[in-house]
Amino acid sequence: QVQPVESGGGLVQPGGSLRLSCAASGRIFSIYTLAWYRQAPGKQRESVATITSGGTTTYADSVKGRFTISRDNAKNTVMVYLQMNSLKPEDTAVYYCNTAPTAHWSWGHGTQVTVSS
Repeated sequence: QVQPVESGGGLVQPGGSLRLSCAASGRIFSIYTLAWYRQAPGKQRESVATITSGGTTTYADSVKGRFTISRDNAKNTVMVYLQMNSLKPEDTAVYYCNTAPTAHWSWGHGTQVTVSS
């Protein structure tokens, strides 16, 4: 079972930037659409960005124009990135990566992003 490892989170002031990384290895299928999800306290996990195997991206309206998803595929390893700019307090959440629209991998521990002055 694939379990991704997310990193790159931290505490940042409003308007700041962060770049999240996700590494997954094992029984990887490069045809999967990959996504970044986030879960804020007391809220359900939501998808914020997706990227197909061909590089087509989609974004939630709340992050459109501020976040950029990208990916690097290797034989049995995939890297997924999320460049986050112009961060807002409402972006505070734990961020996870997984496949989309169905999460085929186990959920990793995520990486905490806190936007606060």
